[in-house]
Amino acid sequence: MTQDLARIRAFVQVFDSGGFSSAARQHGRSKALLSKYVTDLEDYLGVRLMNRTTRKLSLTEAGEAYYREASALLQQLDDLDATITDQTAEPRGLLRVSAPRNFGEDTLAPAIFAYLAKYPKVTLDLRLEDRYVDLVDEGIDVALRISTLQDSSLIARKIADMHIVIGGAPSLLKTLGTPDHPDALRTMPCIVDTNLQGQSNWRFIDEEGKTISIPVSGPVRVNSPLAARQAAVLGLGFAALPSYLADPAVAKGELVPVLTRYLQTGQTLQAVYPHRRHLAGKVRALIDHLVEWFQKHPIS
Repeated sequence: MTQDLARIRAFVQVFDSGGFSSAARQHGRSKALLSKYVTDLEDYLGVRLMNRTTRKLSLTEAGEAYYREASALLQQLDDLDATITDQTAEPRGLLRVSAPRNFGEDTLAPAIFAYLAKYPKVTLDLRLEDRYVDLVDEGIDVALRISTLQDSSLIARKIADMHIVIGGAPSLLKTLGTPDHPDALRTMPCIVDTNLQGQSNWRFIDEEGKTISIPVSGPVRVNSPLAARQAAVLGLGFAALPSYLADPAVAKGELVPVLTRYLQTGQTLQAVYPHRRHLAGKVRALIDHLVEWFQKHPIS
């Protein structure tokens, strides 16, 4: 069985690497041994899997079918090995994490640095930026997002409950009055945070429990929730802010929450990661740590 797996793995490695020489360099095996394994596999199956020339290597029709199944089988075996190893091994290695800048600098930083103290063999690449990163293209292991999951190619786990606050400065409410229904925002100045889900279409729940979308506009569009808060505090318009940014301004009397009965529930802080059969131990340990941390340190 071990010999059979070695032959199958050699076949997949050779095709993935683009040839016997490159596969030998990448995997530390001799070119002759890889060639022998592939030939033995073809002899065993009774079909040619590869067309070999001095310049090009390609798969036969049988080789293409065998490659699809064989590579999937090897991935499952590798995932199984990694799963068993991660159950006993201490988390280690480079961990790439993405999070919103303001949330990361303030609320997330103590939690994630406590994780590093707990697992000193992990090194961290923390990327704080107010945009939706492509986890696969940018090699991100896990992203922290305040939203609902939309991309079906990703998996999310809830870390903590969050909520959105619609707030305006006391001076703004004195001038325009307090909106008593989301529709009122259509004609009132609003600060649009382009990072917010929906951007200039704010979602609410009406009296019948249905989701409604209200288009808003105003004097400021900005890709920073902190800047949006500053604009709102100055009375330039109403702002939709995550609670961890809005609550301190509300406590100081700089902002007044409005339309609270119409705001959606279910906003959460999520750990989002690529769709993989096997979740690396360092990622699983981080997610478990964050869930425990925010249970002890609730997000306001």
